[in-house]
Amino acid sequence: MADLRQILAQGRKRIGLLLGAGAPTSIKVNCKGEITSGEGQPLIPDVPGLTNAVLNELKGQNSKAVQKISTQIDDSGSSSDIETILSRVRQLSEAIGPAKVHGLDGPAYAKLAEKICSTIGSIVSANLPLTANPYSLLASWIGGTLRQFPVEIFTPNYDLLLEQAFERQRLPYFDGFVGAHEPFFEPTSISSDELSARWSRIWKLHGSIGWKLVGDQVVRAGGTESTELIYPEHLKYDQATRLPYSALFERLRNFLMTPDTLLLCTGFSFRDAHIAAIVDEAVASNAHVAIIALQFHRLVHESSAVSLATSRPNISVYARDGAVINTLPGPWVLGEDPSEQRTNIRQTFWRDLGVDSQGEFLLGDFAELARFLASTTADRFRLAEAGEQDTGQATDDGTTGEVQHNA
Repeated sequence: MADLRQILAQGRKRIGLLLGAGAPTSIKVNCKGEITSGEGQPLIPDVPGLTNAVLNELKGQNSKAVQKISTQIDDSGSSSDIETILSRVRQLSEAIGPAKVHGLDGPAYAKLAEKICSTIGSIVSANLPLTANPYSLLASWIGGTLRQFPVEIFTPNYDLLLEQAFERQRLPYFDGFVGAHEPFFEPTSISSDELSARWSRIWKLHGSIGWKLVGDQVVRAGGTESTELIYPEHLKYDQATRLPYSALFERLRNFLMTPDTLLLCTGFSFRDAHIAAIVDEAVASNAHVAIIALQFHRLVHESSAVSLATSRPNISVYARDGAVINTLPGPWVLGEDPSEQRTNIRQTFWRDLGVDSQGEFLLGDFAELARFLASTTADRFRLAEAGEQDTGQATDDGTTGEVQHNA
């Protein structure tokens, strides 16, 4: 972990982040939307919470139809989360026409899809709290280091929390859209790295609130009213609406195929088949990419991530009670602290639970990870003020000689 801090502080490495639905749930707020240190509700619920919230808003025949669809999805062995349900609803709206399935015809399913999307939009449109929060700490870390390569953030989340954090701190970012009046999606610019490394990249893999279709162009309308392009079923839509998603997934693939790349995953369960397949394919083809999946739960409850890591040595899973490193699972075992500095570093990622307990790894919680990242910037400033040099010497590939990916 000390070596990882060094890599993150130096700004030489090509670094990406994969932020899943667990990231905004790490922010707990009270009824006024203010961050609370005690009991509170997630700023935005995770996928199961979002699914329950949306289903609770459906009434009458819509609710009955979705319940039957959900049961069919579960019986098929898939997970009946809101995205899977929405895809099935859209498929029915296109396929059945005037015929009825579960009491609804094609036009009724089209309206149901609109209702689901608008409900999702109202839930995920929460604003980032104005006080210090994990997203602002993440932005501080990104903006606080002079980098050779831009930080690339991939997320299936629909919310605008990342954009709000960057804009409040006046940090430039690029999300694939260009223009001023109605910024339009420009796919050729996604594959280019001509922008300065100061410009971070934010790639919304499943779409975003505020995207809409104008003519044959996908545009970013701003605000939170437009929700029709939330998680479209790629293969069932025409070229105009399919293009953003295919281009964004291709960007993820190309990023992972780049040598000497590190991807940190947080709040992501690896149950998304589209993203997990790209990750698996890329790490199988590129031995020079490292993925560190920081998981919130205990190892036994992170089966999707563990399954990938036990077959791919360049994927490591760091869970609350153990890890999978170099395909080998095992519990955490603390070593001796060689110095006071390392003891202080340990406090940024480990919580002691008393003499009768081993303790637990903290960075599966996005809030803890954001603090960890921000502290690496503080380390760099401390070294600069003391006139000290980085301990790692750059090698030809831009890494430090003593650092291993699975440190």
